[in-house]
Amino acid sequence: MERALEALKFHFRNGDTWTVHHQDISDLWIGRVTTSYGRIKGGHMTIIHPCKSFKAEFKPDADAIDPDTTQLSSVTSGMFERVTHYQDIEKIDILFGDERGSEQIYLPFKPRDADGIDNIYQTSSLASDGKLHLVVDDERTVFDVYGDHNN
Repeated sequence: MERALEALKFHFRNGDTWTVHHQDISDLWIGRVTTSYGRIKGGHMTIIHPCKSFKAEFKPDADAIDPDTTQLSSVTSGMFERVTHYQDIEKIDILFGDERGSEQIYLPFKPRDADGIDNIYQTSSLASDGKLHLVVDDERTVFDVYGDHNN
């Protein structure tokens, strides 16, 4: 079977990015990706690909920080800490690693407050085995999908 992706590149609302390679992803589901077209305030016509839901499990090796793509003021120990403390992933690039290039997917997003940075649909947790679970969904949380790992 052909490998569908080489890596996922996450884009946070503060400009940080995080790239997770295929071998560090143990579970992944990007559900109901569609195509939308739009123009905001007379700007350029834009094509975006929003998804209905996203869930993933990342192995501990994915926790590494790339200081060239992450503001070190937002993290002290690793990217898992970044994801569990801030709910601000806006979109992901699926990097295919071949002639297909990449495709950008927007995650479900609803601002938590007037600042518009945190997303009420994003939940995450660390499992006892060191894996990070991440869910971005308007109907389910990380605990609905992966259960409570601290008990």
